[in-house]
Amino acid sequence: MSSPLNNWIEQRRTGEAPGAANGVDAAPAATVVLLRDGSAGLEVLLARRSSKLAFHGGAWVFPGGRIDPGDYGDAPDDLPRAARRAAVREAKEEAGVDVDAEALVHLSNWTTPEGSPKRFATWFFVGPVAGGDEVADGAETEVLQWFGPDEALAARAAGEIELAPPQYVTLLDLREFATVADAMTAIDAAESVDYLPRFHFVDDGAMCIYPEDVAYTDPGRLEAPGPRHRLYLRSEGWEYIRD
Repeated sequence: MSSPLNNWIEQRRTGEAPGAANGVDAAPAATVVLLRDGSAGLEVLLARRSSKLAFHGGAWVFPGGRIDPGDYGDAPDDLPRAARRAAVREAKEEAGVDVDAEALVHLSNWTTPEGSPKRFATWFFVGPVAGGDEVADGAETEVLQWFGPDEALAARAAGEIELAPPQYVTLLDLREFATVADAMTAIDAAESVDYLPRFHFVDDGAMCIYPEDVAYTDPGRLEAPGPRHRLYLRSEGWEYIRD
């Protein structure tokens, strides 16, 4: 299936990726993983990005975007606080819903791999919807839909929706929770994870290697004994491994 992600991978393989030769700084950004209790269990809100957008156009994502100067308020050096404000603002702008900044729990940080024409260092938060009605903004987001984590992953496997690695891995982690309360309690008690992927090609596709992996600093050690934290992006399916 052709997709923006597959096209990006192929451009990287052939050396034709725009901006790949340039050092592009990762812009600070924030994302909010909105949760609710559905009739069949935990659900998460996904937004389909406009197909006209250059960055992950057409992919299904969590609401989010760049951290704006106004998000810092009177604390220009307080990035965590600004990230929370940005997450709340983006939830309203892109999805029409209200979120309590104080109720958000820090889940992870994702940095776009080097060599991408656009790079973001994104704070991921989780939290419940506090009010408002889900409405796509019609500019950056075209459609909103609540999914169970397994439902979204099955739709991706069937080629019905596209997910980027951060959404894919986050949904995998959310599968273990039955309710919003379960998820919030467990995530709040855990340490947030920093995902700074390094991108490599393998015979049957590509992969992202994360810092805890034995091969993170040396891809020649892909088969070496040691800890694994990687995501295989194979054409026949994705496989996430974290020891």
